[in-house]
Amino acid sequence: MRGAEEAAFARGVKVEALMDQAGAGVARAVHQFFSKAGSCAVYVGKGNNGGDALVAAQHLQGAGWKIDLHLAFPEKDCSELTQKKLRSLRSMENGMRETAATLRAHAPSIILDGLLGLGSKPVLREPIRSAAREINRRRAKENAFVFAVDLPTGLDGDSAEIDSEDCVMADFTIAIGYAKHGLVVDSAADFVGRIEVVPLPELRLEELKPNELLATPHSLGAILPRRSFNAYKNQFGRIGVVAGSEGFIGAALLATEGALRAGAGLVELFVPKEIYSIVAAASPAEAMVKPIHSYRDLLKEKVDVWAVGPGLGTAPVEELLPFIEQAQQPMILDADGLNMLSGKIDTLKHLHGRRLLTPHPGEMKRLFDPGKLSRARTAQSFCDQFPVTLLLKGSRTVVCERDRPLTYNSTGNPGMAVGGMGDVLTGVCAALAGRKLPLYDVARIGAWVCGRAAEIAIYDAGASEESLLPRDLLARLGQA
Repeated sequence: MRGAEEAAFARGVKVEALMDQAGAGVARAVHQFFSKAGSCAVYVGKGNNGGDALVAAQHLQGAGWKIDLHLAFPEKDCSELTQKKLRSLRSMENGMRETAATLRAHAPSIILDGLLGLGSKPVLREPIRSAAREINRRRAKENAFVFAVDLPTGLDGDSAEIDSEDCVMADFTIAIGYAKHGLVVDSAADFVGRIEVVPLPELRLEELKPNELLATPHSLGAILPRRSFNAYKNQFGRIGVVAGSEGFIGAALLATEGALRAGAGLVELFVPKEIYSIVAAASPAEAMVKPIHSYRDLLKEKVDVWAVGPGLGTAPVEELLPFIEQAQQPMILDADGLNMLSGKIDTLKHLHGRRLLTPHPGEMKRLFDPGKLSRARTAQSFCDQFPVTLLLKGSRTVVCERDRPLTYNSTGNPGMAVGGMGDVLTGVCAALAGRKLPLYDVARIGAWVCGRAAEIAIYDAGASEESLLPRDLLARLGQA
């Protein structure tokens, strides 16, 4: 980042121009999650990170937010540019006082953490420590949502080392330019929260080949092509969903609708004949439901992509494992499909087609005991041994494939910790694979879209982390 900034300055880019872009991007990020204005407390350090926060505050004030300033240092100690942005904000505030609207009931309350930026190291010193402590107190007592500008104060952007007493606990971290490695380290998740990136076009890192990527709309947008005007259903894949058993019908229905909502051309749901009539009556009208007499017969079916595993329960392993191994088509494997593999993991060394595995942490441990490895190293070690694509679910979902950069997902929230979310993801990924995308891209887009749909359900549609259900994701997939 420092090298990219120095190169930009050498080309004539001004520091203030980058600050203005960064601050505007932070304000856009706030609006993405809180579209209605409320109150915003801005905690400002003396460096350029504080200037970024002040520019964001000015944009928010122009959109109707009530701004409450907290300077950690005397104004005279702030950088010249930060002082300039402070004067600009105050000038705008004086011009708006007479027209400021009364805050509505239930208006959001947020905090901008602009105390410290890139290069800062724990341990925190006064007066920054007291300001960070105050942010955390207000988050806990006032239910304010904290937006960290570039980095949460007290977290090292390289190592993820934290100030053990007073590191700011952010709900959102708005990374400027690019995400920093420290933001995606396992131990940082609860301090970083949701990561959003503000791209700065003048900061170029093309000469680098990163080992890690963060999935964002900016990086994923070009992967999923627009449909041509004369498109027809066979271009978007015939998806075969192998899911469901007695007592686990919901998993099959969620995976099926996930595939339909993510753009599959045709979806066929294959279920045991014992539950066929129940599933056929409950399934979406757009899906075709077919009874299975033996899972061995699936190899004869003409589908383009398989989605296998949700709700299979105690289906016969001796029939399903040969199918998982021998099917030529791409396959998304989840839930009970993964549990079947855990007893015969070497099956993955003899696959006839491409496979995307989507385990949650418990399923991953059954497949591969990581010991004390991080989630990233667990994924890499697994993919070094087996020729598959891995989507390891969690608060920072990891996508891994041999000889590809490790990718971290940026979307989602704790409300997704409920049964059925993975079934929707399985269907979404199958539909994306039906577009003939590489499974690596399928996994990255699928994880991002499901996480974003969960966010929209909460921040735009009135759900909460407690009330969020998989059906809420299905209703918001199009928007995501």
